[in-house]
Amino acid sequence: MIDVVLRSVGALIAVLRVVAGVLLAASVAVNFANVIGRYFFGYSIYWAEEVMLFLMVGCVFLGNGVVAWSGRQIRMDVVVGMLPEKLRKGLDLFSDLVFIATTLTIMVWAWPVIVNLYQFDERSQSANIPIYIPQGLIPVGLAIMALLAAVRLVTGSGRASAAAPSAPSGPATPSH
Repeated sequence: MIDVVLRSVGALIAVLRVVAGVLLAASVAVNFANVIGRYFFGYSIYWAEEVMLFLMVGCVFLGNGVVAWSGRQIRMDVVVGMLPEKLRKGLDLFSDLVFIATTLTIMVWAWPVIVNLYQFDERSQSANIPIYIPQGLIPVGLAIMALLAAVRLVTGSGRASAAAPSAPSGPATPSH
C-alpha cells in the first residue's frame, strides 16, 4: 500500500515539476516577446505584465508541492540543528504539523473568496482573465503542499538530508 502511495507521489512530483517549469518558461517567453516588441518594434504587449504575474503565481504555488515533499521550506533552524537528534526530530514533527495546519487553514479561508470571484465573474483588467483561475491556484497549491507533507510524515519518505541540502529527494530519487 505504501509503495502505491509513494509511486503516486513520485508521479505527482514529476507532474508538478513539469507544470511549474512550463509556467516559468511561458512567463519568460511572454517577457521576452514584450521586450523584443517594445525595443525593436516600438510596441509593447499591454497584457504581458498581468499574464506573467499569473504564470508566476501558478509556478510558485504548484512548484511548492515539491518543496513540501522534500521538507526544504525556508526555516530558521540553526539552533534546532544543534539539538540532540531526538529533540530535533520532535521539533521537526511539530514544525511539519504546524505547517500542515497553516496551509489547510489558509486554504479553507481562501476558498469562499475564490467562489465569490467565480460567481461575480471578476476579470483581470488588461488580459480579461477570470481572476478565480490564478487565485484558485493558491488554495490548490496549498492543498497539494499539505497532502505531500502529510504523506511524507506518515511514510517517513521524502525529507531532504540536512547533510546534503542540494541532493534531490523523493520516491523516485533517493536522498544522498
